[in-house]
Amino acid sequence: MKFYIGSDHAGFRTKETLKKRLAGMKVRIVDMGAFDEERSDYPDFAKKVSQAVVNDKGSFGLLVCGTGIGMCIAANKVRGVRAANPFDEYTAAVAREHNSANVICLGGRTYKASKAQRILDAFITSKPSREKRHRRRVEKICEMERR
Repeated sequence: MKFYIGSDHAGFRTKETLKKRLAGMKVRIVDMGAFDEERSDYPDFAKKVSQAVVNDKGSFGLLVCGTGIGMCIAANKVRGVRAANPFDEYTAAVAREHNSANVICLGGRTYKASKAQRILDAFITSKPSREKRHRRRVEKICEMERR
């Protein structure tokens, strides 16, 4: 499993904590910044990570800003990305299972790093549903991108 990861200044510390978690799980990581807590703009990192995920089929993205909301909005502007901003383990699992999410966006200021780890774990251990209804819905999302 391979993750492209990125954060702005508000998500930097949480990104670093999650990076260690991923490394401990033997996940390949490509850190695309930020590399410190100096003020930065989250759309820059959302774009870099999202484009990398789209160009590297089967990979995933992890984005962290203050709430995860801005990263999620920006990431979803990149064709081929299905980014989710889950707020607990259940919504992280459903994002993968029902929506085949390939980018997870988390908040560095909205919950503790330990909760972010649990959310990320749920995302990683979930698989896209093979149920016809979920595949059909994901295909409809993909069709919207083509228009």
